Amino acid sequence: MKPGIHPAYGPVVFRDKAADFAFLTRSTATGDRTVEWEDGRTYPVIDVEISSQSHPFHTGTARVMDTAGRVERFRRRYGSQA
Repeated sequence: MKPGIHPAYGPVVFRDKAADFAFLTRSTATGDRTVEWEDGRTYPVIDVEISSQSHPFHTGTARVMDTAGRVERFRRRYGSQA
């Protein structure tokens, strides 16, 4: 890699406040705030709105949308032009 053109890549804590879940990983993203992690070190923290702990797909609370019914209702209402 060419030196001096890539952003710094280091440890960052991503925190999902809605699910009270945080994980430590490496990233080029940085945050203004810091948090003390389980190992006693301080890392930059980035608050996210959704993570694997709060996403409906991963938690099993996803709703299945009836798209086939919508298509059929549309065709009945407006007819098939194709």
